[in-house]
Amino acid sequence: MTSAPLAARLTRVEGPLFFPVTAYGPDGSLDLDAFRAHVRTGIDSGAAAVFACCGTGEFHALTPEEFRDCIAAAVEETAGEVPVVAGAGYGTALAVQYARLAEDAGADGLLAMPPYLVVADQTGLLRHYTALAAATSLDVIVYQRDNAVFTPETVVELAQVEGIIGLKDGYGDLGLMQRIVSAVRRELPERDFLYFNGLPTAELTGLAYRGIGITLYSSAVFAFAPDIALAFYRALTTGDDKTVNRLLDGFFVPLVELRDTGRGYAVSLVKAGVRLEGLDVGEVRPPLSEPLAVHIKALAGLIERGRALLEDGA
Repeated sequence: MTSAPLAARLTRVEGPLFFPVTAYGPDGSLDLDAFRAHVRTGIDSGAAAVFACCGTGEFHALTPEEFRDCIAAAVEETAGEVPVVAGAGYGTALAVQYARLAEDAGADGLLAMPPYLVVADQTGLLRHYTALAAATSLDVIVYQRDNAVFTPETVVELAQVEGIIGLKDGYGDLGLMQRIVSAVRRELPERDFLYFNGLPTAELTGLAYRGIGITLYSSAVFAFAPDIALAFYRALTTGDDKTVNRLLDGFFVPLVELRDTGRGYAVSLVKAGVRLEGLDVGEVRPPLSEPLAVHIKALAGLIERGRALLEDGA
């Protein structure tokens, strides 16, 4: 593991953030060889960071032992080339357990997902993430979504907690995010707090988030079509609106429409895409289900269309 702080490394990234799927064998058990190959492909394709065992990586379906083994494999495969961030979730006690497993495995940081099931108030959420940050030396990115949505005042308090370096937004309220960014900037003018666009298929909202100064984002597409994801990233960061709009209209918007046809497709459709590209990473674990055959066929057509759009713009 590199000694450079995670926040500093993420501030300098040039590329989308890679959320690998977790690979399973035919019997449903963990396939670390396929997982390593998937991680290596992402690194070689230009991933800016590896976020292992998070939402796309089916954190919810992994035992603690499987989680530790996956994080260790990702750390070994990256060999310090890019940072490795591990998921952590459930209630406070279990989140702390996963955080310590990730630290022992050599991870550079944590993506702290919402607590399991309960809907807590702001005080309870602040206590939860403060306790998690205090339990490990790893830097923590808090994931806002579902039952963990914060007021600007709470984010100001989170930003003052030692070890909490940023907020990933999977909620999608741009007005709230502008208020959060403004509040932290106003109350903590010397604080370099990181923000991430963490919506599913974040490319769809990339232009809007950049408008409020949020440039870091996770790319599910990078997991199965890194060439398309990187082309979009380059166009977005260089102000090539023509290419951005061509890829949005011809690939990303249809992909989101396909994703929204099935429950859990934000994970299972991505995993199907990895298989379509030639790496057998297995099926998703219950309670998720595999996409319908007609939807996998549609995904294959979309990938082909996306690459045709890249050639048209070359």
